[in-house]
Amino acid sequence: MAGSYNHIVLVGRLVADPELRQTQDGVPVTSFRIAVNRPKSRGGQEQTDFFGVSIWRQRAETAAKYLQKGRPVLIAGRNFGSGSSREHAVWALQDYGIRAVVAPSFSDIFYSNALKGGLLPVQLPEAVVERWLDAAVEEPGLPATVDLDACTVSFNGETQPFEIDAEVRHRLREGLDDISLTLHHDADIAAFEQRRPAWLPRTTALSGS
Repeated sequence: MAGSYNHIVLVGRLVADPELRQTQDGVPVTSFRIAVNRPKSRGGQEQTDFFGVSIWRQRAETAAKYLQKGRPVLIAGRNFGSGSSREHAVWALQDYGIRAVVAPSFSDIFYSNALKGGLLPVQLPEAVVERWLDAAVEEPGLPATVDLDACTVSFNGETQPFEIDAEVRHRLREGLDDISLTLHHDADIAAFEQRRPAWLPRTTALSGS
């Protein structure tokens, strides 16, 4: 089908330093392995999967130059979060300590899940993202500041504005999810239940025996 492709996001640590080589045609290619921890099952032990990754051309040379064993890596492309129809993708990023993601574009479902889960997706022009990625590779550890009140991201001496719905921004600032918003109307809900005719079905909480 036209436009169909696989999109994978891997978050893990480099098992060894990347290896840079060239094909017979002189095209640079870098190969490395990433160790990715699985979420712990209830009462189980943490397990680790290993994935082989290959990068080509200029990005291959950049990866070989700056990536080192043990460093955390997030590998993604355009349409960030594509294929992530459940909340687990957002939870995995948050468990890794990520509170905001800057990308040229996001899949619709991931974007919605991120906002509901308290992860801020910031969409900026692709040229800006590419420029910042180059700067981050040239000087690892550069700090970035996301100002949710001002709706700006500052990085490497540059500040870029981003757009976000005012109600969504309020939810993120206050740490509110759908349940929290509903509980804000607890008094109204209780009053409605009191006014509800007795002959209508009622839902009650079941206590454990």
